[in-house]
Amino acid sequence: MTRKAIYPGTFDPVTYGHLDIIERASALYDKVLVAVATGVGKKPLFTAGERVKMLKEETGAFGNVEVEEFNELVVDYAGRKSAKVIIRGLRMISDFEYEFQMALTNRKLNSKIETVFMMPKESYSYLSSRLIKEVAGLDADISAFVPKNVENKLKEKFEK
Repeated sequence: MTRKAIYPGTFDPVTYGHLDIIERASALYDKVLVAVATGVGKKPLFTAGERVKMLKEETGAFGNVEVEEFNELVVDYAGRKSAKVIIRGLRMISDFEYEFQMALTNRKLNSKIETVFMMPKESYSYLSSRLIKEVAGLDADISAFVPKNVENKLKEKFEK
């Protein structure tokens, strides 16, 4: 039996914190499917296709990581993909209440799928995609927060 996990999110854009969780999850599970949400109300800066491409570029070295879009309830998606685990990242205690509520709701919707919380390295615990976009839009140096290709794509977006 293959131990398969889903790591869902908007990844707008992918940060070193996301990549840290993907790397550690890939060591724990036989297959990790990074699921890029397309039907989000957050009005992402990047299209779903752009986010998938950036993630594929950054996760290509992991032989057991796949990246694709999804637009449905994450528990339905996980069930369709035969995954038994949903990975969720927790940066700060402020994330916990929302993530806990979502995990309990998902459990009620499908009790066969577990939610596993992972924390990024301490050096990435304050990173958020929203903050990265905000400082990138003000032309700050974001090289410590995102990979070079993501940094370049952010610069392109804000030059337009």
